[in-house]
Amino acid sequence: MLNQYIDHTNLKSTATLEDITKLCQEAIKHNFYAVCINGNYLHHALALLGHTEVKIAVVAGFPLGSSTLNAKLNEISLLVDAGADEIDMVLNVGYIKSGLIKDIEAELAMSRVIAEDVCLKLILETCYLSDKEIVQACNIAMREGFDYIKTSTGFGAAGACLHHVHLMKNIVGDQVKIKASGGIKDKHTAQTYVDLGVSRIGTSNGIKIVS
Repeated sequence: MLNQYIDHTNLKSTATLEDITKLCQEAIKHNFYAVCINGNYLHHALALLGHTEVKIAVVAGFPLGSSTLNAKLNEISLLVDAGADEIDMVLNVGYIKSGLIKDIEAELAMSRVIAEDVCLKLILETCYLSDKEIVQACNIAMREGFDYIKTSTGFGAAGACLHHVHLMKNIVGDQVKIKASGGIKDKHTAQTYVDLGVSRIGTSNGIKIVS
């Protein structure tokens, strides 16, 4: 069953309170692992899901990853304090393309300290990275103790692809889990990623996938 692989997602800027209510109700009905939402709706999601097994994942530094270090750290801290179960934070893509590895290491290390007790995922936005840069990002995420590496925001030029997931899996093995997201719209595609070793699927098409 694919239900427990799915992060039922709505990260649209136009998402309404009604949309998030519907998302949470669907997650309960279909026994999805988590919902993935923007932080402004965290309190609402907690009211709907706090008594259930459905986790709440909230994005940080989203979708560009290029906010200042303090802004990103403060956002993560506020989300953790407010009750998020998981944080999906975006890699500073410009930094890794600039070779600013020490800056990325520092950002990830501090994020890990702040989010010590929650599941922490690093969104790589693989469509903008070379294979070498993906390998670098995976290695940093492993060193800094991240729980997951994630392919995409869903807002980039492309989403998940098998080549990138295969590359990521070869680097992290079983040390860090992988979340594939972006463009996963049907059961066959989702199952293909799971068979490749992915532990979580981020999608707004979860109902279609499991129906």
